Amino acid sequence: MGKKYVIKWAAPARDDLDEIIEYIAQTNMAYAVKILDKIELAVKNLDAFPKRGRIVPELERYGYILYREIIVDYWRIIYKIENAIVYIMVVIDGRRNVEDVILKKIITREKEL
Repeated sequence: MGKKYVIKWAAPARDDLDEIIEYIAQTNMAYAVKILDKIELAVKNLDAFPKRGRIVPELERYGYILYREIIVDYWRIIYKIENAIVYIMVVIDGRRNVEDVILKKIITREKEL
């Protein structure tokens, strides 16, 4: 079995997830629970294979190649790997025009780690 990585959520990324789930729960609690479970499972599975996500295309254009993402339904979970730690940086709705949002959040959250 391969190396195990530690998963750490940046506090604002956890806030992103909470906001998404709360919004969905206003109209469909069962779907909110289902999405929460799917996202948490996808993130948990990064402990064994963190490089399975693709490099975030919007960030790669600006030279940010440390960031990867996994996609769960409509949501993009953006993370980076440092040493043996996977930092979850952003959870965002992929249906939005996300380039500016991702870049702004990543730069801000880098300073918080």
